Amino acid sequence: MIGRLMTLTAHPGRGGELAAVLLGVADGLRGFPGCGIYLISQDAADPDTVHVTEVWRDEASARAALDAPSRAGGPDPADVLALLSSPPQRTDLAVLGGVGLPTIGGQP
Repeated sequence: MIGRLMTLTAHPGRGGELAAVLLGVADGLRGFPGCGIYLISQDAADPDTVHVTEVWRDEASARAALDAPSRAGGPDPADVLALLSSPPQRTDLAVLGGVGLPTIGGQP
């Protein structure tokens, strides 16, 4: 399994909008093959900073989600990018385990 931590910073005062768009992205990923966790969190100290915590079966699953067309009526990457004041920060992770971690395709 792989993981990602994404930190996105919205234009001032637009963190709630960014979080709402990302929650729409998360809704579109429900049941997506290989997606175990796609968690949206707003920074308690800075509401214009939004974090996305992802767990995927493998890199191919994560890539497939990025390459998939947006669902009808759902947000697309341009919707997210329009709200950002700077490029997203990404940290790649090797997922080892933990409480609440889902089973994805037979992998704990």
